[in-house]
Amino acid sequence: MGAMDLSAIEAERRRIREEHLAGERPASTARGVHHVALLSSDVERTVRFYQNVLGFPLTEMIENRDYKGSTHFFFDVGNGNLLAFFDFPGLDLGPYAEVLGGLHHLAISVDPETWRGLRERLDAAGVAYTEESGVSLYFRDPDGARVELLADPLGEMYGNAVL
Repeated sequence: MGAMDLSAIEAERRRIREEHLAGERPASTARGVHHVALLSSDVERTVRFYQNVLGFPLTEMIENRDYKGSTHFFFDVGNGNLLAFFDFPGLDLGPYAEVLGGLHHLAISVDPETWRGLRERLDAAGVAYTEESGVSLYFRDPDGARVELLADPLGEMYGNAVL
């Protein structure tokens, strides 16, 4: 892989920002994220991790309407937002992979005190993580999806207002 022209990348970022962030921001047509759906290879293992380790209560389990035998299950991640999962028994799904158009990571906002407590819970559960900037913990869930716990308030990222 060749050297990147960082000044050209920054110039393009500046051009896009000037074109698309100029003027007053219109209201969004969306009400919010209803749920983000990930895949699970083991329903109970996923429930134990997200509910018992991370403290996201399981809210419901129903059959997936699109695939008989598949479970669609949901966790409360606060503010009326849900994290959902599907399992697909009988399908030979490969391991998690980051691909264009796919999930890079899921960032979940928690208050700073909770963030510190969750770091302790990750330690107690033996979950490896990387801490960045004193406000982010990055780790992989049992199926390899990358998750970030972020102590910044909603609408902020590392001291920058993003909303």
